[in-house]
Amino acid sequence: MKEQLYMIPLNDAVNANDECPFCYIERQIEQDLLDFVLGSGSSYMESDIREQTDKYGFCRTHFKKMFDYGNTLGNGWILKTHYKRMMSEFEKQIKSYTPGRISLKDKFRKDASSNPVSSFIREKETSCYVCNYYNEHYDRYLDTFFFMYKKDEDFRHRIQNGKGFCLPHFGDLCTAMESKLSDSERPAFYTMLCELMQRNLERLSEDVSWLVEKFDYRNKDADWKNSKDAIQRGMQKLKGGYPAEPPYKMNK
Repeated sequence: MKEQLYMIPLNDAVNANDECPFCYIERQIEQDLLDFVLGSGSSYMESDIREQTDKYGFCRTHFKKMFDYGNTLGNGWILKTHYKRMMSEFEKQIKSYTPGRISLKDKFRKDASSNPVSSFIREKETSCYVCNYYNEHYDRYLDTFFFMYKKDEDFRHRIQNGKGFCLPHFGDLCTAMESKLSDSERPAFYTMLCELMQRNLERLSEDVSWLVEKFDYRNKDADWKNSKDAIQRGMQKLKGGYPAEPPYKMNK
């Protein structure tokens, strides 16, 4: 199948032989966004970009990655105007609520709070410019994945013989197949996907187990096999991401 422009990121991710091609894509998008927002192009000085970052803010994870990126002035500008918007919204919220009497029943209902201030804070905790951008594009990558899996024999072969996915992205594929595959296509795909995951979870389990065994003095001269980086790969397979990677920093 002739490669189209929109297929390149997914093909690159699969060819990287990573523990999860979608983790690979997620990292690439995240790094591209850090470069875009804080990099040498100074997008943080553009009013339309700052309007978006002011509105959505950033989650704890991406604030940390922005700090690690290293652009103090860029982070300062983003925080300066984001704080102004947050303080204005915060003031409106605290003025909109006055604590009143709470029934005994409601006191024991942990998920039934009608406090708008608490709801406002919870909403802000999950709002993030980077996460939003990725989530908006993620469905397109899933569309591309299923299109290529159905139409491209070489791509299908590489998936079936690859390292599988992390469990979170495996779960997303299980959800997406309900709408992106026909009734006749789903059973075979699901069987393939589960066998692929079981095979690779077993592979990671064996790597981790051998890493532990290597600490036995009787195995000190034995081959490490594929276990030297088993910890970070094992963590990625279970939860996604790249635990061992250093912070992504600005190219000065």
